Amino acid sequence: MHNEHDLFEIAQGAGIPAHAFIPYGRDRAKIDRTYIESSKLQGKLVLVTAMSPTPPGEGKTTTSIGLADGLRALGKNAVLALREPSLGPIFGIKGGAIGGGKAQVTPATNINLHFNGDFAAITAAQNLLAAMTDNALHFGTHNIDPRTVVVRRALDMNDRALRNIVVGIGGKTAGVTREASFDIAAASEVMATFCLASSLEDLRTRLGGIHVGYTYDGQTVTADDIDATNAMVALLVEAFSPNLVRTLEGTPAFIHGGPFANIAHGCNSVMATRGALATGEIVVTEAGFGADLGAEKFIDIKCRNAGIQPDAAVCVVTIRAIKYHGGVALSELEQENLDAVKAGFSNARRHVENLVKLWGQNVVVAINRFYSDTDKEIELVMEEARKMGVRCAVSEHYARGGEGATNLANAVLDAIEEPNSISYTYDMDAKLTEKIDAVVHKVYGGGKVTFTPVAKRTLAELEEKGYGNLPVCIAKTPASFSADAKVLGAPSDFEFPVREVRLSSGGGFVVVISGTVMLMPGLPKVPSAVSIRVDEDGTISGIH
Repeated sequence: MHNEHDLFEIAQGAGIPAHAFIPYGRDRAKIDRTYIESSKLQGKLVLVTAMSPTPPGEGKTTTSIGLADGLRALGKNAVLALREPSLGPIFGIKGGAIGGGKAQVTPATNINLHFNGDFAAITAAQNLLAAMTDNALHFGTHNIDPRTVVVRRALDMNDRALRNIVVGIGGKTAGVTREASFDIAAASEVMATFCLASSLEDLRTRLGGIHVGYTYDGQTVTADDIDATNAMVALLVEAFSPNLVRTLEGTPAFIHGGPFANIAHGCNSVMATRGALATGEIVVTEAGFGADLGAEKFIDIKCRNAGIQPDAAVCVVTIRAIKYHGGVALSELEQENLDAVKAGFSNARRHVENLVKLWGQNVVVAINRFYSDTDKEIELVMEEARKMGVRCAVSEHYARGGEGATNLANAVLDAIEEPNSISYTYDMDAKLTEKIDAVVHKVYGGGKVTFTPVAKRTLAELEEKGYGNLPVCIAKTPASFSADAKVLGAPSDFEFPVREVRLSSGGGFVVVISGTVMLMPGLPKVPSAVSIRVDEDGTISGIH
């Protein structure tokens, strides 16, 4: 176990030079972007994904941390690359995102709250673009039709009251009156742009190309056109250097960027992945929620964009989640139920099949063990994995740290030695509707895709404007392969409704919104915020 003073020593041990280490206090730092931009990528990349999430949880982040610690326990130079937590889930329903038990990154509170100011910088840049767009409307400097403005404001908080608003109320001096809206910062266009940029110049180019609206004669207006780009870069330049912290066992962890996977592309920044690949022998990274969302977007958007590919993929399952998908009530998940395991494994099976057959990955099924799991249940899952021809290992990282993850680590080491060639869900030259169909049919197992009139019209306009060559980023519930969170297991031939389509020109993809999913979440009836406390010494507790 390392103490709080040795992050610099850990960085040096990972090969990071002293001049690239920028301390943010004693226990966290940034790694200079210029070092990463000029470094050669050398590590093997392991993607951690999961079956469809359930209320009991699957522990994907915890497994990622435990796997990296387990690889270190076997003498490998392993490095983590993870997303930053958003304040929305922390004060809402999901809680913090630093792992659990003996598989955690530290300092927990600093990572969960305002981590090195990155989210604040991203939010400010998004709002600066919105403000400068409204300013251009007010002064009439770029002939923008206010009915066509698409740039949205952002807030890193769940606030349903801001989903749809009216701005410019109060007379001529208050700007142009129009309908507007907020997204949570994790779903903002600047977040996507920031996380997919591979250098500061790439970031500048992407930000400059963000589409803010159209002129009255139908010409595209961008951030460059309204002269917002350089000021946005100024807000982001310090944040663009990835953050470095460590696990409880001293494994280096790059934690940077935080797009959600259900409403955005769900991966840590390209810069963090590049930094980890420049320093680690093996890099463990994760993609949000189940493989239908996180892994699909990691492969079809991030890997294509960054020119990288995984050397192996880990699909995290729990016996509890499998039984939940097999129809067992939450109150009965701790009781042995082999029939439910057989039925519920259909969900995990589809995710694994997608990883192997659709995306060409060497897969390890990781059983994140809980105290209530029985030997018979575990053996049944391992047998199902063997039938599929993939490796399977039980991991006890939560209770035992890296030592408890060495079986999983050994299975991953075997997997990365096999040839692994990435394949994609669709061709980039396909039409946008064909790309959506491909994801729904091949990944989700769905049937007919339906479009609202406004979604159909937007897709046609994007094709006409030259955006048809972009990948698609589907926003839907993470709880099901379908657009209905209540449909568990592995449903087939369901109707998939597309409600809305948006362009993320900075991120370089088209956002396709399905069902009732919102890009600005709301708080639950009893938010997690009510249980957070601060004592007289300033110590914060209650973040779960």
